[in-house]
Amino acid sequence: MVCFCFLVDQRSVVKKTKPVAGSCSRCGRSAHVADMCTVTRFCYVPLYWKSWKAIVCSFCGAILKSYR
Repeated sequence: MVCFCFLVDQRSVVKKTKPVAGSCSRCGRSAHVADMCTVTRFCYVPLYWKSWKAIVCSFCGAILKSYR
């Protein structure tokens, strides 16, 4: 009998933000420094999570720079 286990999903969640001087290079709106958390789940079980910082646009949501 063969059983396959596959990647269900990987989500990035913004925990908190602070405004930063500068603007988004894509839309020209303001940017924020965000504490991010990435969670990887295999078969609906959280298997791996990682916290990191990123500069994120407050309007379009683009990640401009990440600090991992």
